[in-house]
Amino acid sequence: MTEHPTSSLDDVVHQRVRLGILAVAKEAQRVEFTFLRTTLGLTAGNLSQHLGVLEKAGLVTIDKGYEGKRARTWIQLTKAGKKALHDEIATLKTLIHQLEGHTQ
Repeated sequence: MTEHPTSSLDDVVHQRVRLGILAVAKEAQRVEFTFLRTTLGLTAGNLSQHLGVLEKAGLVTIDKGYEGKRARTWIQLTKAGKKALHDEIATLKTLIHQLEGHTQ
């Protein structure tokens, strides 16, 4: 028996906020913390916790620095993060295709 596509979803990536972080970071290539917080409608603390999970999993890097006199935090996908996002999207496409096939 073949595994159901949902068994291939990554628990770290699939969580709504973390999937959003990865998607925005992929689109932007390098994204600033405040932009990410605003775009996803999160509190700073909530975003920080999810970034910690993604960083621990090796899916993002977090760089702190300054732009002028203002402290900035930049988030960027790692190679593993890009692959994890790609794999998650491929799995979701497989699931959608399977479900659409059953509705006809």
